[in-house]
Amino acid sequence: MQERKTKPKGLKEITASQHKLPPETKEAKPSRILECPPELGPVARQEWDRIVGELTQLGVLSSFDRGPLAAYCTAYALWIDAMEMVQKHGAMIKSPNGFPIQSPYLSHLNKQAEIMTRIASEFGFTPASRSRIFSFTQKNSMLLDAVDEPDDGRPW
Repeated sequence: MQERKTKPKGLKEITASQHKLPPETKEAKPSRILECPPELGPVARQEWDRIVGELTQLGVLSSFDRGPLAAYCTAYALWIDAMEMVQKHGAMIKSPNGFPIQSPYLSHLNKQAEIMTRIASEFGFTPASRSRIFSFTQKNSMLLDAVDEPDDGRPW
C-alpha cells in the first residue's frame, strides 16, 4: 500500500474540512529558518532575508526549497541591476549603424522578471498562487482586510 505524502500546515488548513483539528493533532514543530547560501550577493541576500522569515512562519518552507529560493533571489538581484541600467541608458539605444534598437538590458530585465514570476508562483508570492497554497484565516491572511461599506447596488 502506498504511503501518504504529508502536506505543509498552510495547505492542510485549506484542504481540511471546516471542522477544527483536535488540539493533540495540531503541528507544534519549532520553525527553523533556512540559512542563506554564501554564493548570493548583497542584493540577493537582502531579498532572501526579506522573504524567508515569513515563508517559514507560514509553514510552507522546507530545506528542499533552498535552491529554488536562491534562484529567485539571484533573479531578483539581476533584475534590479538591469532595471538600473535601463533607467540610466533608456529602453532604446543607438546601434553602431545609428539606428535605434531595443536595449539589451531591457531583454535581460524581462527575462529575469519572467524567472522571478515563475518561481514566485511556486512559493505563493502572487495572489492566484496564494489561494492555492495558503489558508486565509484572519490571523495569517496575506490579503488586505476588506473595507466595510454599505451595499447600495453600485458596482464600485
